[in-house]
Amino acid sequence: MSSQIVLWGAFAVLVVSMLAIDLGMNRKSHQVSFKEALSWSLVWVALALAFNLGIYVMMGKQPALEFMTGYLIEKSLSVDNLFVFIMIFTVFGVRGELQARVLKWGILGALIMRVVFIFVGVELLQRFQWLFYIFGAILIYTAWKMAFGANQTMEPDQNIVVRLSRRFLPMTKRIRGDWFFTRRVGLWIASPLFMVLLVVEASDLVFALDSIPAIFAITLDPFIVLTSNVFAIMGLRALYFLLAGVLGMFIYLKYGISFILGFVGIKMILIMLGIHVPIAVSLGIIVVSLAAAIGLSLFANTSPELAPKASLPDEA
Repeated sequence: MSSQIVLWGAFAVLVVSMLAIDLGMNRKSHQVSFKEALSWSLVWVALALAFNLGIYVMMGKQPALEFMTGYLIEKSLSVDNLFVFIMIFTVFGVRGELQARVLKWGILGALIMRVVFIFVGVELLQRFQWLFYIFGAILIYTAWKMAFGANQTMEPDQNIVVRLSRRFLPMTKRIRGDWFFTRRVGLWIASPLFMVLLVVEASDLVFALDSIPAIFAITLDPFIVLTSNVFAIMGLRALYFLLAGVLGMFIYLKYGISFILGFVGIKMILIMLGIHVPIAVSLGIIVVSLAAAIGLSLFANTSPELAPKASLPDEA
């Protein structure tokens, strides 16, 4: 227990420090370069691996395997978030430097939401174990829909967040500058950029309902669930700018991600049947699935006849 307390303290200091550095260095909106995105992505991956090493040294092999498995699950599922972010920014015509600002505050809000979801979810699953059946079924359904469902589209006028924002918030017609709110004639007026932020938050809320139950199939330890989630989410903005221009190359990635979701959903149901898949096996399946999806995608790029007809969400 004392080891976990030390790791809790290290985690809190690390996250607060990195948030302070990130928010302090990026006060002004700017276009995130590939070099900057790559640097920050490597920093976050290195921090996650270092923290995992700390878990291994202070808590043992099993918690370390659980952390790494949870981290890879959340990291791979977050890639599906990137497709939606691209669609949202395209629909609303948000420029690159403003995309960075929206993602900075959007991911901060996502962290707060996930902390709440995780502790509530752990408490519910510990009290009502039959929820494993429900969560498992949801993950299997989501996996099927991701792999074989129609591509996602977005009609701004039909989006509930957009409609509520336009109805209840005094708002300018166009995005002017990088502010979310400004004061005019004694009144606070919102920018459409704030509405985009709300749409991003709403989309992450939906993804959280899928991704957080996935890690519950690995462990119900709040420490492992929370830390692996946070490390995966904190690097999401850098990952977006690193991969946004080349996501179209990974045409089979969604099938790899959907396979992982389906596997985790089945694993949750097996737990209730008294069948436990070892963490090392789960980690291996996740790694092989991602590697196969990426490898097939890169191979398909050299053989266009192997590529599926649709790989990205419609950017309507």
